[in-house]
Amino acid sequence: QPGMSSRWQPAWLDARQPGGWALVHCQQQFLGDANGVLFPREWLKRQELPILAEHGLGHFAGDAIYLLELHQPVALDGCAWQGLRQFMLHGDEDTFKMLGYASQIGTWARQHRFCGSCGAALLALAGERAMDCPACALRHYPRLSPSMIVLVTRGDEVLLARSRRFASGVYSTLAGFVEAGESVEACVHREVQEEVGVQVCNLRYLTSQGWPFPHSLMLGFYAEYAGGELVLQEEEIEDARWFSLDNLPSLPPVRTISRYLIDLYLARRLGHAEPMLPG
Repeated sequence: QPGMSSRWQPAWLDARQPGGWALVHCQQQFLGDANGVLFPREWLKRQELPILAEHGLGHFAGDAIYLLELHQPVALDGCAWQGLRQFMLHGDEDTFKMLGYASQIGTWARQHRFCGSCGAALLALAGERAMDCPACALRHYPRLSPSMIVLVTRGDEVLLARSRRFASGVYSTLAGFVEAGESVEACVHREVQEEVGVQVCNLRYLTSQGWPFPHSLMLGFYAEYAGGELVLQEEEIEDARWFSLDNLPSLPPVRTISRYLIDLYLARRLGHAEPMLPG
């Protein structure tokens, strides 16, 4: 299948075992040097880093990979910190998959040191990606937040919007988190109505993408315009417009599911080759 990786394979590894390579992570930043972001694990552990947690992640090109989550970023000679988004924009696909997974596990480890039910210190569960409470037996698994992302279409026009958080001039598809008790389809209808004031119909599910900012699963849809005038939810949406396919604005990066939805619709309307699924 296009986009499937062979070099990066996530798996539970026993962090008590020696050896392997390690990533150093803190708050969606990774430590790197001229050779990249992977360091000999035993060498790192001699550097007196403020390690908050350590987890085995899996294998990259056959090598065991571990994560060192730090309490706070520290300086190390010859090294610099780089944000996860930079790897999405400029790194290779397999490396970004590995770092995206590592960032989610690091965030989970930081946020699940104590039981949310009784307050006891949690322990890593052997053989499983989970934190176990020895006091009340509650288990805490990595968090996953489902959300929808949708391209609203009207023939040769697409509805795109921008948030104040976006880079200057960039417009994207609409997105939002699924609420408790809500289907993803109901979320599409609700979020589109709330954010831009229009109604949609003929929803079609396309694909999904894990989105490690910090722990979302994006479920991608097409939806057709059914009625209504654009009324913006000002606290969320800075601007929204209908764009002709031959006059699109600046778009999100190519590795994002939002860009994939736009490029695929464009290719199908114009009879061009379809883009690959995002990794």
